[in-house]
Amino acid sequence: MRVLVCDDLAQEGIDILKQEFEVDVKTKLREDELLEIIPKYDAIVVRSATKVTQKIIEKSNLKVIGRAGVGVDNIDVEYATKKGVLVVNAPEGNTIAASEHTIALLMAPARNIPAAVMSLKNKNWDRKKFMGVELRGKTLGVVGLGRIGKDVAKKAMGLGMNVIAYDPYVIKEHVENIHIQVVDLEAVIKEADFITFHVPVTKSTYHMINKERINMMKDGVIIINCARGGIIDETALYEGLVSGKIAACALDVFEHEPPLDSPLIDLPNVIATPHLGASTAEAQINVAVDVARDIIRALKGEMVKNPVNMISIRPEEYKVIKPFMELAEKMGSIYTQLKNGRISEVEMIYSGKIARFDVKPITTAGIKGILTNILQFPANVVNAYLLAKERGIKIIEKKVSKDQDAPGTVTMKISTDLGVGSITGTVFGNDEQRIVAVDDYKIDLIPEGFALMSFHRDRPGIVGKVGTLLGQNDINIAYMQLGRKSYRGEALIVLGVDEEIPENILDKIRQIEDIADAVFIKF
Repeated sequence: MRVLVCDDLAQEGIDILKQEFEVDVKTKLREDELLEIIPKYDAIVVRSATKVTQKIIEKSNLKVIGRAGVGVDNIDVEYATKKGVLVVNAPEGNTIAASEHTIALLMAPARNIPAAVMSLKNKNWDRKKFMGVELRGKTLGVVGLGRIGKDVAKKAMGLGMNVIAYDPYVIKEHVENIHIQVVDLEAVIKEADFITFHVPVTKSTYHMINKERINMMKDGVIIINCARGGIIDETALYEGLVSGKIAACALDVFEHEPPLDSPLIDLPNVIATPHLGASTAEAQINVAVDVARDIIRALKGEMVKNPVNMISIRPEEYKVIKPFMELAEKMGSIYTQLKNGRISEVEMIYSGKIARFDVKPITTAGIKGILTNILQFPANVVNAYLLAKERGIKIIEKKVSKDQDAPGTVTMKISTDLGVGSITGTVFGNDEQRIVAVDDYKIDLIPEGFALMSFHRDRPGIVGKVGTLLGQNDINIAYMQLGRKSYRGEALIVLGVDEEIPENILDKIRQIEDIADAVFIKF
């Protein structure tokens, strides 16, 4: 496999990739140059300079896009998801660098450090002009409690600051034990003496700080932004700084970079740095190593650590749910090989110990298995949910409260325009997967290799007729499972076979009296 590195990446990350794959480093490529070569590669690694657009993704055969850093503004994640291309980043590698830079920019305006330095360099000794304020006892408002925001909060509390925070996605109990008070955004804006931002740019966060919200702030507030440009309306920010409503601000990011024409950088109460949040030697190595390792995991088909467009799973949980993910995918594939009809709803029902876990990865795998047999292009765990949504398929998860010590079962209930069916599976002690029911038929099937599934009326001699026909055509039977709804009623034969069964042989089996249908299954 081949990996393309398009931006400057620490050599430590490149060396890790080279241990597994063929790696080409080609930086500062124009879009047309990248379009020409991208079909050759399975993975691409970028920082912020290279734009991975829809056009590039469309022309590529990429399996994974790696961002050596946090922000993925330069990657069309939505289109990558649609195409089933995994996007990974490195959110932990620059946490310390970004949080330390935030603290530096918090202190700098509080003590007028840059202006005082420049004044002294110009041979002035004016101590009164640069009177500052202490951080101890002041209230810091933190917008966004991800890794960086939480680390900034901890450092600020170490300086004696009171910390209030806004994050609509955080669970309060997870942060209140470290004395961070979670409030709404308006409370942060109205009560904080200093406000720092640690959120991505999205539809909901773009210009979240506008003229209206600046007017709600305390007089003399100080604003710090080391996250992303675009969070703050820079026109409104300029007006607030000129009027004195905002005492000062410290910016590491701008909506348009470089901001050489921005009037903000000419204001005396603005401290600006050229996007240095992650610019430490340690952070550069960390993000390169982290993204390299995730690319290796992705290309080897393993669960990645930092996915952007799929579910993240802790390693200890992954060990438990992995066999259930494999089982669910097989269940989805089996059922769509058995049944026809336009699918309108898939209900995943979990019981036993597996119900204690986050089951969405298992559901996603099941949806992937279903879609694999009904789409003209491959589904994967990245795009399965999106593709199902586009087809109007409703997905429901349900956990049934049963014996939590039992291994656990997964039931896939599928509604189509031809009716409702189900398939149930379980996993035993040594990760042994079993299909234990198809509709109302009880079976005990190991989902491996090939099998013939035949629906028929329960009559003497049918199994013998099917076996004879297979034997006459040199198709060996490995095992047999029988299930029936009632005596002399509807029944199911499952015959494990060692070879594929040609369609002409299947037609002959279907012609046997009392057989309603016969389907060859690939697990």
